[in-house]
Amino acid sequence: MGYKDIDGRAVSRDIVSVVGEQARELAAVGWAPKLVSITVGDTGPVEVYVRNQRRIAAAANIAFEERHFAADATRAELIAAIGTMNADPRVTGIIVQRPVPEPISIRELQSAVHPLKDVEGMHPASIGNIVYNQVELAPCTAAASVELLRRTGRDLKGLEVVVVGHSEIVGKPIAFLLMAEGATVTVCHHMTRDLAVHSRQADAMFVAVGKPRLITGNMIKPGAAVIDIGINRIEGADGKMITVGDVDYDSCAEVAGWITPVPGGVGPVTVAFLMRNTVIAAGRQRAHYERVFAASDTELPTLAGAAA
Repeated sequence: MGYKDIDGRAVSRDIVSVVGEQARELAAVGWAPKLVSITVGDTGPVEVYVRNQRRIAAAANIAFEERHFAADATRAELIAAIGTMNADPRVTGIIVQRPVPEPISIRELQSAVHPLKDVEGMHPASIGNIVYNQVELAPCTAAASVELLRRTGRDLKGLEVVVVGHSEIVGKPIAFLLMAEGATVTVCHHMTRDLAVHSRQADAMFVAVGKPRLITGNMIKPGAAVIDIGINRIEGADGKMITVGDVDYDSCAEVAGWITPVPGGVGPVTVAFLMRNTVIAAGRQRAHYERVFAASDTELPTLAGAAA
């Protein structure tokens, strides 16, 4: 890695170490976190992601279970299954892996997950909470991206930031998270007339549009922090498929003060934040049970007892 690179793998290890201790503390009081991954149909496109999630969950002392549904599973079957997981206190976090077969709506499945178990941060209530600066269960990729900027040591208050991409799951949440930190945020998208005019003014840039090497070195401010969220598979010079971001790394690294490589930047931190959210969700659920049982003489159950 270059000297300007923000090492996402190292940041991930730091986060997972802290999360692992928190998970142990919860387990000691009978409330061990458990993350359930839902896949539907062909799992090929997400096998690597699920495998990484399982590996990092183990490192974070979080139980991990994959529940796979056939490609012809109906909407009603999936909604019912999620409802069962919502009601099972042994399941403290749920993630629905993309993609899902048409005509099933990923948004509808995410909305079916109870907000207390929404460790992706994709339930409408979770997204809405960001507007009110309630950011603990923010979408993982967005939260991971902002954390990487924070790791540069830059003071986010008053920082001029450009976000390229305005998706509901990355661009918009990043903008709200940054505003909660006091940054001045400009959001650019496919209708922006002259992207470079905006990007050259930015102290920090976040790029998430799914266009390989869209941002080049002549489009960024010298010394800026560049957070590349894109993951694209393209053919390399030798004819083999390679993974690149939305930023042209070579030209931007010559100008930037900090830059995230692809791979090895945002991706590992996103998985770490998924585990962080899982532990936060488990703690919130325990607190919920404490409130429910506080007014009675009934002893607070453990997860196993609550499910009995």
